Amino acid sequence: MKFRSSFSVSLMVSASLIALTACDEPKVDASVFKNIEQCKKDPMMRSGECETSFKEARNQHAAVAPKYTSQADCQADFGEGKCEPAPYRTSGGGSVFMPMMMGYMMGSMLGGRRSMMSQPLYRSAKNPGTFRTADNRNVGSKTGRTSVARSATSRPSFKSNTISRGGFGSSGRRFGSAAT
Repeated sequence: MKFRSSFSVSLMVSASLIALTACDEPKVDASVFKNIEQCKKDPMMRSGECETSFKEARNQHAAVAPKYTSQADCQADFGEGKCEPAPYRTSGGGSVFMPMMMGYMMGSMLGGRRSMMSQPLYRSAKNPGTFRTADNRNVGSKTGRTSVARSATSRPSFKSNTISRGGFGSSGRRFGSAAT
């Protein structure tokens, strides 16, 4: 009985420390939009910036989105009707599925130059109100100008392996590489 109590207390302390560490992460300015039209309606944005950033995020989408060997596995993590076929197949010829891009994030403007790149955003089935990066970093639910954790602005990693139901962002089981 004593072991269980010590373990429970230890687990609670560890969880509290992790939560406090996450709160201390430096924040940076970013802009989050559901679509290009929402960006263009923002009085702080110029139409050309919206178009360039959206195109940059859209071009990254196929390379960085999580990949799944079946549509059902993708939909389990992202929701019914929220997945699409990837523009390529696995090296074995099988289909590859990925979540649909549900928004995009662009960096703050400093001296006319972007301090971070634009990237696609996704929404998981477990938390559909929150935007997440392709590397499963929480961006929040707010659109327009907002502050996000600096780690969320990192360049998303290229996803060449497919996942078989491991949960968005978890290690899951990965199979072969997808061919482009």
